[in-house]
Amino acid sequence: MTTSTAEQTTYAADLIDFTAGAPVAGSLDVAWIHGVPSKRSAPEAPIQVHWYDEHTAILRQSKAVNYEAPFLYLLFGNGRALLLDTGATANPQLFPLRATVDGLIESWLAAHPRDGYELIVAHSHSHHDHVAADPQFADRPATTVVARELDAMQSFFGFDERWPVQTVTLDLGGRVLRVLGSPGHHAASITLYDPWTGILLSGDTVLPGRIYAFDFAAFRATIDRLVDFATEHPVTHVLGCHVEMKRRPGRLYPIGTEYQPDERPLPMTVTQLIAVRDAAEAVAGRPGVHRFDDFVIYQSPRKRHMIGLLARGLTHKALVAITRR
Repeated sequence: MTTSTAEQTTYAADLIDFTAGAPVAGSLDVAWIHGVPSKRSAPEAPIQVHWYDEHTAILRQSKAVNYEAPFLYLLFGNGRALLLDTGATANPQLFPLRATVDGLIESWLAAHPRDGYELIVAHSHSHHDHVAADPQFADRPATTVVARELDAMQSFFGFDERWPVQTVTLDLGGRVLRVLGSPGHHAASITLYDPWTGILLSGDTVLPGRIYAFDFAAFRATIDRLVDFATEHPVTHVLGCHVEMKRRPGRLYPIGTEYQPDERPLPMTVTQLIAVRDAAEAVAGRPGVHRFDDFVIYQSPRKRHMIGLLARGLTHKALVAITRR
């Protein structure tokens, strides 16, 4: 997607240079919301907003609204903004994503006035906890909600028969993102690289938690490409969509956990990305659950692995319910 000359004239007086000095220094000095210890505790906000820099916002959904607590990313360019993922809850009363994003865009436009500003709503992949609030944006003016199906996603971003080995671009108006096909966790998974911040947005492909490699051959090829890309570009952080690991190496919160007071930080490094690649190579040919210090790989998980995962989560939930009485 390119920016036309006509579009540029609407904000020429406030044209932001998204190349000079990149990658810029942003802040990840933030205590993320992580649920509340009991029903008697003060509630937390349904959405937390953290400004990484003046043009980049990171949002987290509250675990009190949905245990998945995904992270969403809002990137501003000269002509349009990109919202990557819409979270795990559709109800705007419980999860007011549209109102929150509208407020953030209004605030950004107050500092950087321009006409005809657009919003693109896209997805790291199309699992429910990343697309649930799409309907909140269905009637929003000047907004494109990218359809979640593989063909529609490929068409929007401009992938062709070379998918997934090619890298395409998305121009937000001087802020040109690189988009990489990343199947393995999901057939329509993508990874975005933002040269302005140096952040690699890895969705559920790489994160400090359970890495579900449902198509393991595709996952290994994806990780190989991501490592090659990250070693050729200045990557400052690898940011996924969930935190499920505790600070103690190798320790996970059970699935369904609604309170994570000791969760490890969100950002991962290129070194940890390489560790995922090396771990995937080490467990090749061994379907199952493989635990490492910073992540746990579910290599082509079978039914019994997923049943065990859910059983442990339900047991944990029952124990928590007893202690909260």
